[in-house]
Parts: sequence; C-alpha cells; structure tokens
Amino acid sequence: MPDHADDDETPDLPPELEQMLRGLTGGAPLDPRLAEMVRGMGLDKVDPQMLQMVMGQVQAMFSAPPSATAVDATMATDLARTTVSAAGDTLATAADGRDAAEAVHVAGLWLDAVTDLPAPALRGVAWSRAEWVEATMPVWADLVEPVAEGVTEAVTAAMAGQLGDVPEGALPAGLEGMLEQAGPMLRRMHGSMFSMQLGQAVGTLAGEVLTGCEVSLPLVASPDVVLMPRAVRELAEGLEVDEPQARLYLAVREVARVRLFESVPWLAPGLLAAVRDYATDITIDTDAIEEAVRSIDPSDPQAVQEAVQGRMFAPQHSPAQQAALGRLETLLALVEGWVDVVTEEAVAEHLPASSALAEAVRRRRATGGPAEKVFGALVGLELRPRRLRDAANLFRALVDSGGGAARDAAWRHPDLAPSTADLDDPLGYVERSASPATDDLDAELDALLRDEGER
Repeated sequence: MPDHADDDETPDLPPELEQMLRGLTGGAPLDPRLAEMVRGMGLDKVDPQMLQMVMGQVQAMFSAPPSATAVDATMATDLARTTVSAAGDTLATAADGRDAAEAVHVAGLWLDAVTDLPAPALRGVAWSRAEWVEATMPVWADLVEPVAEGVTEAVTAAMAGQLGDVPEGALPAGLEGMLEQAGPMLRRMHGSMFSMQLGQAVGTLAGEVLTGCEVSLPLVASPDVVLMPRAVRELAEGLEVDEPQARLYLAVREVARVRLFESVPWLAPGLLAAVRDYATDITIDTDAIEEAVRSIDPSDPQAVQEAVQGRMFAPQHSPAQQAALGRLETLLALVEGWVDVVTEEAVAEHLPASSALAEAVRRRRATGGPAEKVFGALVGLELRPRRLRDAANLFRALVDSGGGAARDAAWRHPDLAPSTADLDDPLGYVERSASPATDDLDAELDALLRDEGER
C-alpha cells in the first residue's frame, strides 16, 4: 500500500481511531485529507486506550454546556489549596485557637479605651492557610469575575479570528465542522486558565497574610477575627520579638479593622463596589492580545497564557475607571490610616515592641510581595493604600482637634467621610468638620436617620 493515499482513498487507520474521528465529524465518511493529516501527526501509532482518553477530553470540551460565569471558583479553590499545601500548611492547634481567642479579647478591651465605635461580639480564631482560602475565595471570585469575562471574550475573539484566517476549503470538511464549535471551547479553555491564575494568586496570598482581612477588604465574615498562627510566628522570629507581643499587636489591628467594617454599614459595600466598578469598566487591549496569539498554537493553553500575560489591559483608564480607582484608593487609605492611629494609641502603654511591629507592617505595605504582583497582572489593580500616610495624618489632626470622638465621627456617613481632596488638605477638613455648619448638618443627619429607623 502506498504511503500517501489518493483523494478518493482513505488511508488505513486503527479501527479505534477511525471510530473516534467519525464520532467527532458526525459519523460522516472520513475525508482522506483528514485521515492523512492524522497519520502525519503520528496519531495512528498512539496507544488506543490513551488516545481514547484524550479524545474523550476533547469531545467533553466541545460538548460541555457553557458556564454561567467566567471564573470557576471550585477550580480556583482546588488550585489554591494545592499551592498552600506545596508550600507547607498545617492545621492550627487547639493551643493556637486559645491564643487567638485570648488575644482578640484583650485587643477588644484595649480598643474600648480609645474608640467609641460599637464593639460587636467578636471571636478570635486561628486558621490554616487552606481555611483562609476556602473562606475568602467566594469574595475573590466575585471581585474578578468582570475582568475574567472581558479577558476571556477578547482572547476567544482573537484566537477564533486566527483560526478563521485559514482559507476556505483548505481544511477537511470534518475539521471545519469542529472549528465551528471552537468558540465555546475556547471560552471554557481561557476561563479555566483565568480560574487557575486566580487560584495560584489566592494560594500565594494565603501564604503571606498575617490576619484574615489584612488586605483591607472585608474578606472574612463577622464575628470571626482571624489570626494566621504560622505567619504570626514567622514574623515574630524574623523581628526577634516574642510571639505573644506580635500576636497581640496584630490582633489589635485586625479587631480595629473588623470593628470598623461592622460599625460603619456603608464602608464594606463601598469598598467591594469600588473594586467591582473598576473591574467592570476595564478595557481589554484586544490589539495586543491579537498580536500575542497570532504566532502561537491555540491548542497549547500554557502558550496562550504566557503570550497574553501582562498584555491584557489597555494602558489608559477610562473616566469611569479612574473615578472607581480614586474611590478605592481613598477608602483603602482611610481604613488603614484609621487602623494605624487607633492601634498606635491602644498598644502604646502595653507593648514595648509596638514600634518595631508597626515598622514591620509599614515595610510589608511599601514593598508588596509576589501575590500583589500576581493580582496586578490578573486584575490590573494593586491593593495598596497609596495615601495611607496622608489619611493617618488627617485622623491624627482630628484627634488633636476634638479627640477620638472627632476622629470616629468621620465615618458617620459617606457624604461626611474625607475625600481625595481632603487628603490633600487635612487641616482644612478638620476646620470644616468643627464648624457650626457641619454641626447643623450632623444634627439634621441624625434626625433623618432616627426618622428612617422609626418607620
């Protein structure tokens, strides 16, 4: 038999392979060119059982129903758990749990002395990295879903366009039919890659965080106040500070953060809304993605991922995105600035190592870490309070002017909270906050809120 079949003769193929190819092409007779292509790829020499498994996976990708979301939270969680397991993760011990509960209780008492914000019934818990992943992944998946959807659509369009550039009739009829179904498959493929990226990022971040909401987002639901015992232990060892002091200092910061989220009802929704608004209005740089995928093999997910990495987002922000980014950066700075100020006051008379611990926290924020870089590539966003020092100075100025009550009153209503412009002029904000007009506005606002609560 000749090595190359004529157009009207189908080359011999193993029966299992021929049956699978007929299944992919709707049972029609095999086009000789498709069979010759398969032989040229050496697929006729592959172990039939292995080939059947691979072809089954391909068929599943073609036939699987479209997902309602671009992010597969289950896949992301599994990969994040694998990431933390590979880096080393252990369950918190009963002693860790008792230490966390005691630290959170003491932190609450110290904060009671410096802030009048209501103290909800919080409980201190010690989590492993895997537990943090499980608890926070739903929030992360929700936040990045708009980005995942936009990037997936852009990559799918670019790759489908690449496949569509093949001249008509250049491919066997059966293969052309398969390519018509490639759109949904490509969307699922890139959605899976994005989910894997999210899982790796959250897994990496789980290995870095010291407390549940250290990134200034409400990731953990009250009443839990989460301490990560292994990370706390490593921080204490690195600073040569005794572990109980480090645990108490971090507990005060986390209790302050959680108390703020619980006591200011508009704050947590405002932070999450700003992230979503930023992500929803992200512009995908389709030209850069098309250029990236033009020279790669669409069947190689890793090649696709490497090609589009760092090229996904347009260099210019839209006006809506700039506004969302401004709100987010200001809120992040206000949260961490307030936490810095009340923590400094709460621990001053109790923890000799508080200055060293505060400096360590500042260095962590200033330098960032691998997780921050991953999220920068994933969402085009750095979760770093850039204007934290300005926010802290504003809250200290409020304390100097009217004590802790004036500092905490800044959170009474979103319309009264410091704005980006107020961070440029903290003394002006203090003066306006102390003016009679502001007092009148506060009285009117209190009356309005009381009326709404009585209805």
